[in-house]
Amino acid sequence: MPHASLPTRLGLAAVWLVALALALAIAACGGTRAASKVEDPFSGGYPTFRDPATGITAILGTPDLGVGTFRVAIALNDRGGLIRFPALTLESYRPGGGSEAAERTTAEFFAFPDGIRGLYAASMTFDRAGAWTVSASVPRPDGGAARIVIPVTVAERASAPGVGASAPASKNRGAAEVPGLDHLTTGSAPDPALYRHRIADSLAAHRPLVVVFASPAFCTTPLCGPQVEEASELAKTYGDRVDFAHVDLFDNPHEIRGDLKRAVRSPLLKEWGLRTDEWTFVVDANGAVAARFEAFVPRAELEAALKRALAIPLR
Repeated sequence: MPHASLPTRLGLAAVWLVALALALAIAACGGTRAASKVEDPFSGGYPTFRDPATGITAILGTPDLGVGTFRVAIALNDRGGLIRFPALTLESYRPGGGSEAAERTTAEFFAFPDGIRGLYAASMTFDRAGAWTVSASVPRPDGGAARIVIPVTVAERASAPGVGASAPASKNRGAAEVPGLDHLTTGSAPDPALYRHRIADSLAAHRPLVVVFASPAFCTTPLCGPQVEEASELAKTYGDRVDFAHVDLFDNPHEIRGDLKRAVRSPLLKEWGLRTDEWTFVVDANGAVAARFEAFVPRAELEAALKRALAIPLR
């Protein structure tokens, strides 16, 4: 039965309440075995887990987790396709912590602009390093619930800069330094507004900054979306107050021509500690990371973070 049938009968608000109630009802089942990791050549390297009993597949869009508070993003699918209820409840369980949830929170569903992809995102706090698990409960049309538990590794410190950390003063190339924008992006219709600013210069000028690391021509995974285009739209509104910079994953986009064997990874990825293929950072006027988004971040979520960063006073 398609996922749309339950929202049709109950309404979106009712579904949200049902999802919360079901999650609370099964909260005592924290010891449920974690789903198995599977190799998926189309996941883009994001960890993928499948629960054969429920038929649910979860793709973890945020594997770079450390001690502290982080955005957790998960895409869920089953035999009917993308699972896209308005919200689901996520629970986290500490290493060796037994069946009691360390945290229970609501993850909102964000649809990608293409209409066929989407993810659930929520802020979660991890108070120690180690092998945690995160569970998601999915309401079923028969009134029951399916639950998938996935393992997540929490490091003492995340690889990419966390909220509050100083943004690296990278010297990315700008439009003035290359013959054409095809030397800076694999995108077919690049927006010049995203290639005017060097990250180091924006930091020195105490300008708030949005930095997107992505390769538009090779955005093919379930958790990769049109991030560069979303940044371009926001630049139209906030460009007088905020600098925007796109850094392609590849340092030689003009030489690739569809053949990734020719591609050279940008050295800035290592400078920022990036291990997956789509990242967005919001940096405040003090040069501190105000928000970090691994995998695609929809415009509404990104704009909310940008507004919060603009409210931070210059020290």
